[in-house]
Amino acid sequence: MAREVSESCMDSLLTEIVSSYSNVLYASKPELAARRIEAIGFQVGHQLSERYTMERPRFSDHLEAIKFICKDFWSELFKKQIDNLKTNHRGTFVLQDDKFAWLSRMSGEPSTENRGSAQEAGNKTTETTGMHLYFPCSFVIRIKV
Repeated sequence: MAREVSESCMDSLLTEIVSSYSNVLYASKPELAARRIEAIGFQVGHQLSERYTMERPRFSDHLEAIKFICKDFWSELFKKQIDNLKTNHRGTFVLQDDKFAWLSRMSGEPSTENRGSAQEAGNKTTETTGMHLYFPCSFVIRIKV
């Protein structure tokens, strides 16, 4: 029987992880907060890759692994395939999800406490969004060939 986690629980968990590491535990050291969030993502990625690849043979090349991520893995996690895949044909792949579920509820509007200049608000939004991306990016790159 497959186990699932509700989207709202995942959203809350990710928000709490980012908030705790960014604003409480490592408030003065954002690079350390990012590394810690990334480390959690690596661990989750390891467990997910073990679970979803247990029954299949080892990937023979990078392309096979990327196809698996874009079709099977992404579909299991987000109920949709990757929207776009780009490569430089030298081992670099860029996966694009136009409506990434874990960022879809994040607002681009600054909160009332952060209503400084538009530049400051934009920088804070970019920083917060970036912190939310360390987690999923680190577990996607965890799948090995």
